[in-house]
Amino acid sequence: MLVLTRKENESIMIGADIEIKVLDLKDSQVKLGIVAPRSIAVHRREVYLAIQAENAQAATAAHQLEGITNLFPR
Repeated sequence: MLVLTRKENESIMIGADIEIKVLDLKDSQVKLGIVAPRSIAVHRREVYLAIQAENAQAATAAHQLEGITNLFPR
């Protein structure tokens, strides 16, 4: 893990396309701005994990449906 220290209004670059800027610092909270191409999804970690769980559940359901369709001849 790379650890960087930034002050308000400073930023870091990830590659040439992604900029993460510190917008505000209050108490124990930091507000970040993220500039990235539309082709790159940007989510909070808890949202990302929820999406991954839903995708895994949908894939399992689709696999189960394939087994059901085998019961009915065409």
